[in-house]
Amino acid sequence: MANEQRTEEEQRRLIANRRHFSFRLNLFFFSTFVLFSVLIVQLAILQFVRGPELRTERERSSSRPVQIPPIRGNIYDATGQPIAYSVSTQSLYFTMERSIKEEEARKIAEELYEVFTQYGDPNEAITIDQIIERMDINFRQNNMYTPRLIKYNLTKQEIAHFSENSAKFPNISIVEDTIRHYDDDTVAVQLVGYLKNFDSAVTSAATKDFYQQKLQSSDPTLKYLNDEDVGMDGIELMYQDVLRGRNGVKTYPVNSLGEIIGEPVITKPEKGSDLYLTIHRDVQLATEKAILDHIEYLRNAPKSSGDRAEYARAGYAVAIEVDTGKVIAMASMPDYDPNVWKGGQISPSNYEATKTFHKNGAISQAYQDWGSQEEANKHPSSLVPLGSTQKPLTVLIGLAEGLITPKTTYNDTGVFQFGREGYRVSIRNAEKRAFGRLTPSKAIEKSSNTFMAEMIGNALYRRDGRKGVEIWDNWVKQFGLGVLTESGLPGESKGVIDYFHEAENGSPQSALIYASFGQQGRYTTLQLAQYAATLANRGKRLKPQFVERIVDADGRTVETFQPVVLNTIDLPDEYWDVVISGMKSNVRGFEGFPYDFRRKTGTSEQQTSVGIIENAVFIAFAPADKPKLAVAVVVPEGGYGGRGAAPIARKIFDAYDHYIGLTGTPKKNTSVTQQSDADEGHAGGSTTLDETPADPDNAQTDAARQSGSQNEG
Repeated sequence: MANEQRTEEEQRRLIANRRHFSFRLNLFFFSTFVLFSVLIVQLAILQFVRGPELRTERERSSSRPVQIPPIRGNIYDATGQPIAYSVSTQSLYFTMERSIKEEEARKIAEELYEVFTQYGDPNEAITIDQIIERMDINFRQNNMYTPRLIKYNLTKQEIAHFSENSAKFPNISIVEDTIRHYDDDTVAVQLVGYLKNFDSAVTSAATKDFYQQKLQSSDPTLKYLNDEDVGMDGIELMYQDVLRGRNGVKTYPVNSLGEIIGEPVITKPEKGSDLYLTIHRDVQLATEKAILDHIEYLRNAPKSSGDRAEYARAGYAVAIEVDTGKVIAMASMPDYDPNVWKGGQISPSNYEATKTFHKNGAISQAYQDWGSQEEANKHPSSLVPLGSTQKPLTVLIGLAEGLITPKTTYNDTGVFQFGREGYRVSIRNAEKRAFGRLTPSKAIEKSSNTFMAEMIGNALYRRDGRKGVEIWDNWVKQFGLGVLTESGLPGESKGVIDYFHEAENGSPQSALIYASFGQQGRYTTLQLAQYAATLANRGKRLKPQFVERIVDADGRTVETFQPVVLNTIDLPDEYWDVVISGMKSNVRGFEGFPYDFRRKTGTSEQQTSVGIIENAVFIAFAPADKPKLAVAVVVPEGGYGGRGAAPIARKIFDAYDHYIGLTGTPKKNTSVTQQSDADEGHAGGSTTLDETPADPDNAQTDAARQSGSQNEG
C-alpha cells in the first residue's frame, strides 16, 4: 500500500515537472521570438531610416580632402603691361600613403637628388637634407595626405625621367603649378613687394599678425597651405586677399587604415583677381634711371663744380597726380631683382646681396650698407629733414595765424639772434647773405632763413609760448607731415617729429625757430609728394592711390578707385597766391622746360656722428596755372637740393609729359626725348645757369646746435 502511494506521488511530480518544463520551453521560444523581432526592427531602422545618414558618415570617414593652392592674380601697370604675374611651371610633389621611417625617407631623397643633379637646372639645385626637410615625414607642417612640394620649375629632362620611371617613384607626382615672376626691368620693385612661403610669413615679425588671423578660417577654400606663396610686402601684401583667389580641393578615397585606395575627385581652384596699378611703367623706369644716373654723376663730379657728393648712394622719388592722387611713379633706388624670391624662398647668398634694398625707402626708414655700424652712424637714412622745402608751409602758417600779412615787409640783414645774453644763438642765411627788403613771397623765393625764424617761428613763440608748438604741429599734420599719408601701404612711416623733443630738452622757442626753416622733422618722400600736391591744389590733401581698378578672373571690372580727399585746408586765395608765386627757386636741369612750374629746393642739414651732412631735397608741380603732376625727390647726402635733386625731377616731368602729357596730351613725337637724351650726362658745371653760387636754402647757425644750449629769449 505504501509503495503504491509513493508511486502515485512520483507520477504526479513527474507530470508537474513536465508541465513546468513545457512552460519554460515555450517561454524561451517566445522570448527568442521577441528578441529576434526587436533585432529585425532595429535592422530595418538602420537600413531604411538611418541608412542614408550612416552612409554619408561612412563616406566621410573614408575620404580625405586636400586643398590645392589657388592661382594668384597678376599685377599690371596703368597701360596693362604685366609687372608681377604667375607663370606655369611643373613641380614635383611627394605624397605619403603611410608613415615612413627616416632611413626610408633618406633613401628616397638620395634617389631624387641623383635625378635632380643629373637632369636638373644647376641654378635650382637643392641638397639631400633639404629634400628630407620638405618631405616632412614627422608631420610638422602637413597631415599625411597633404602633398609636399619638393621642387619647383622642373626641366624637360627631369619630367621625362620621372615619367619613364614612375614605377620606381610611386609616391612622386608631377603637377602643373604656378610660380611668381616679376618684370626683368625691375619696375617699382619695393612698391610691388614679393612673396614668401606661408609658413615663413606666419612667423615673420612684419606679417605674423596678419597671417595668424588667416589660420582661424573654417572655409576650406580660404584655408592657407604651408607651401603656398603669400604677399610679404608692398602691393602683394596690401592686396593679398584680392590677389589670392580660392583653394581647389582634391578628395582622396581611403580605407579603414587611412590608406589611399583610388583616384581623387578634384575641384579646381579659383584664380585671384588682377590689379591694374596707377604706376606707369615707362615713367617709372625713367624715374629709376634718372636717380641712378644722377647719383653716379654726383659721386664723380669734379670738385670744382660744387656738385661733388661722394657719399650719395641712394635716391627716392614720388610723382603724384595733383587732381587724382594717383601715384604715377615711386622709386627707391638702388633696387634689386625680386625674382630672387622665386618659389617663395631665397638663398642665403642672394639675401645677403639684396637685403639692403628690400625696404621701400620712399615710404619708410631705409639705410644703406656701410659695412659697419660705426660707419653707418656717419650717414643718414631715407628719412631726412625738409630743409627749405618747409618754407612755403611756414609762410602759410604765418598768414593763417595772423603773424604776417601778404604785404608784410622784413629787412633781412642776414642774421637773426635769439636766446638769453651769453647764450645767444644766431640763425643765418646760406653764404651769410643779406637779402634786404622781403615780402613773404620773396622770402620763399630767396629762401630766407631769418625771415622764417624771426617773423614766424619766433613770433609764434612770443604770442603763444609753449602752446605754439602744438599749433605748429596741428598745421603741419594737416599737410600730411608727421602723420600717415593713408595710402595703406604696409610699413609706411609717419616720419620722425623732433620739435616736441626740442621743446622739452631745449626750449619751445628754439623748437619753433628751427622748425620754421625745416630742421625739426624727418619725413618720407611720399609725405613730401603729398605735401607738394596739397600746395598745388590749394589745400586739398588727397589719399595717394596705387591701384586704379580690380578685374576678376572672368575679365570683369569689380572695383574702381576714385579720388579721396582726406582733409581740406580752407584759407583765402590770397594766401595761396603769396606762397605759390614765391616758389621760384633757382634750380639746375630745367633749362628749356616748356611750362611755367613751381618748385622749392631744400638742403636739409642733419647731425651724424661726424658732424652735419647735407641732404638734397626738392618739390615741384607743373604746369603752374593748372597743376597736373607733383614731384618730390630726396637724395641723402646729395648736397644742394637745386643741384642734387632737381635734375632728377626734370626727367620725371619730361617722362610724364612724353607718355601721358602735362596738358592731357602725350608728347611722344616731340623733342622731349631728345632733350632727355641731351641731359643724360647731367651737365654739372658745364652749363651756365642763372643760379647763385650756392642754393639759398642751406640753414646755418654759428652756435653749437645742442638742444641743451637753446634757451628762451
